[in-house]
Amino acid sequence: MQDADFHVAKGDKITFAKTLSESDVYLFAGVTGDLAPVHCNEEYMRNSAFGSRIAHGVLSLGLMSTASTVMYGPHIDKYVGLTAVSQGYDRVRFMAPVFFGDTVTITYTVSAIEGDRRRALADVVATNQRGETVASAVHIMRWVPNESLKQAATR
Repeated sequence: MQDADFHVAKGDKITFAKTLSESDVYLFAGVTGDLAPVHCNEEYMRNSAFGSRIAHGVLSLGLMSTASTVMYGPHIDKYVGLTAVSQGYDRVRFMAPVFFGDTVTITYTVSAIEGDRRRALADVVATNQRGETVASAVHIMRWVPNESLKQAATR
């Protein structure tokens, strides 16, 4: 796969922002089963170092996934014979709490194109409305040939 076949280039950048509400956090807690007091018990957290409930760090990671869809989704029909899938996130870090009502902005920047491996790497940073970095990661997006998927499914 040639670098030009990616329809994105090193340095391409998008942003995505969302204000996280109490219902966002509780819906996420319900789906994952993570009902830890740091997320769901205001009284407990009032006396903590944070002073209030905080969102799951992995919820910020989920917003990073949304940003990857914003970056690559418009091009999906151009990848003939390939299926674009996330291969995961490296160096995930949660650096600061996200409180209910915080607006998290994800900045997704393509940092490398690896045409020979059919993948793109991106630096992903989550900041809050005060400009503080709350999370970061490196995203790996891969384009898998459809034939290899069909062969794997028949095994």
